Amino acid sequence: MKRFLGFFSFCVVQFFLLNVLSAQISPALPTSAQALMGLHFEPAEIDSMLSGLEDQRKDYEAIRSVALPNAIIPSVGFQPLPPGFIVPDKQIKIRWDLPKQVIVPENREALAFYSVSELSVLIKNKKITSEELTMIYINRLKKYGDTLACVITLTEDRALRMARKADREIRAGKYRGPLHGIPYGVKDLLSVEGYPTTWGAKPYQDQVLSETATVVQRLDSAGAVLVAKLTMGALAWGDVWFGGTTRNPWNVKEGSSGSSAGSASATAAGLVAFSIGTETWGSIVSPSMRCGDTGLRPSYGRVSRSGAMALSWSMDKIGPICRTANDCALVFDVIRGLDEKDLSLIPAAFNYTPRLPVSALKVGYLASLFDADYPGKANDIKSLEILRGMGINLEPVTLPENLPVNALGIILSAEAAAAFDELTRSNRDSLLVRQIKNAWPNVFRTARFIPAVEYIQANRIRTILISQMNECMQPFDVVVAPSFEGDQLLITNLTGHPSVVVPNGFYANGSPSGITFLGNLFEEAKILRLAKAFQDETDFEEQHPAWLKP
Repeated sequence: MKRFLGFFSFCVVQFFLLNVLSAQISPALPTSAQALMGLHFEPAEIDSMLSGLEDQRKDYEAIRSVALPNAIIPSVGFQPLPPGFIVPDKQIKIRWDLPKQVIVPENREALAFYSVSELSVLIKNKKITSEELTMIYINRLKKYGDTLACVITLTEDRALRMARKADREIRAGKYRGPLHGIPYGVKDLLSVEGYPTTWGAKPYQDQVLSETATVVQRLDSAGAVLVAKLTMGALAWGDVWFGGTTRNPWNVKEGSSGSSAGSASATAAGLVAFSIGTETWGSIVSPSMRCGDTGLRPSYGRVSRSGAMALSWSMDKIGPICRTANDCALVFDVIRGLDEKDLSLIPAAFNYTPRLPVSALKVGYLASLFDADYPGKANDIKSLEILRGMGINLEPVTLPENLPVNALGIILSAEAAAAFDELTRSNRDSLLVRQIKNAWPNVFRTARFIPAVEYIQANRIRTILISQMNECMQPFDVVVAPSFEGDQLLITNLTGHPSVVVPNGFYANGSPSGITFLGNLFEEAKILRLAKAFQDETDFEEQHPAWLKP
């Protein structure tokens, strides 16, 4: 490593001396630089390159002269459909499995841990008001938000205005649906007009965008009440933001994981009824596992990213973090769908049937991964036993194994470096809290040396991976997986497949564990159905940190 860093420093010095001072590229620079890419060209070949390299450098300078806000998307798009895949587009009416009756607790603050399904019944039947519920959550956000470091901005004025509007509409008989009057929070990479959108990062701490993200607009239209913009790892990595480290409500000595850190923490702590997170490579799955939430990562192309910070245009996904799978279905149904502002979206049905017999589902499991020795294995094996006890026949499945999956991580690195190119070149990346080698500033800089050819080749391999993954998944409705074992988390984020993670027990240190249900593209309904059935058989989603209970 020291030898590499020395060579890297040498290249930087060469670039400065030979290109800034002389404004010409000599044979020494490409001769040295080719080693970074694992290439070798003969001296005559290098000599032939020099004028072309000069021209390319001028092109780079011309490109960098154009201001490119984060919201500008590349004209080269990604879609996860394998050859011959037919998108399910026939929508049926969803019959929500909501409780018939819900009792209002004597201690009204206990409502903070009720599911969206339960709260919706109470609000619809006028047993509680949205304003009352909103104040319960706002008070809890003020009381526990600092301890958990999970809140960036309270949207109290907006929330109370929306809650009072919801109450007026419901009294007048205009009920918008199960999210009407329900308070929630969003990860602070979603823009909300009139409020800061910080992306969790010091360089953007005072950033106020003049638009409201499509996801928030859709939740507004459903009558939901935004009470807070929640923390995220800076620029969507980890649980460290400019104000500290977001905490796991079950064990405040550890972080809540990331990057949807505040969304997961606040939901588990009863500070919001549900939240919105995003995932590029584990950012819904990981904090949901750590905090004991139920998190849905939808298929790529399901939810509009308009108004959301871009990290990786071909991998970013937005989804709900809730208490239950049924809650995830309720929220997902509102935020999904086409949006003219996001051309990556694919029209697909969401035919969630909460009473479908699970015996009708064909379920596989990643047997070789469950055989490995890993933290949380005992809880996962018990979960498999519970599923078998529900009458489900689990068949072994193997995911693609013959491709260099980890190497495809350069796709994310290259796209992220492009998304924050100006931050790197301005040296404002020095304002980010995390400055270790394995953090964005260094990753962005390193990614500048990923050749465009290799980025394209990686995406060509990704095409093969998508086809192979489709072949593995198609025989099944759901595949059960250990959440972090093997390459499944990266594979499914690259291929765009959906997953839902549900709590399934606790580690020795008191932190929750969780298990993952994977689905075919656009088959969120089936994985949510199995997740709901699993939760009907268990009570992990009903458990909450004792110190946060009313």
